[in-house]
Amino acid sequence: MLVGGLVVVLFMSVLQLALVQHVRNTCIDAAAEGARYGAHVGRDAGDGAARTATLLRASLSEPYARDVTAGVVEVDGLPLVRVTVRAPLPLVGLLGPAGTLEVAGHAPVEGP
Repeated sequence: MLVGGLVVVLFMSVLQLALVQHVRNTCIDAAAEGARYGAHVGRDAGDGAARTATLLRASLSEPYARDVTAGVVEVDGLPLVRVTVRAPLPLVGLLGPAGTLEVAGHAPVEGP
């Protein structure tokens, strides 16, 4: 009985970790794709944020696309589009972390 309880707790912990990693990787990919989209000639950072939100709605769900911001930052004299995603951490049962996950994607601004 005790071993069974430990196995269930271990299984739920691994499941929680896998779910958090999946959400994190999906958010990073969407932010990077949105930054690349917003960095194209004729586009702006707002277009990148909209693209990121669309990708997050399609791959995860609406709550993960609610807090997407974008802007142009300068790093070592190079202008970059930065898309930031703040998303809730998924929770399996009562185990796991609470709070939000913040990830960002960057892409150099294309110019003529």
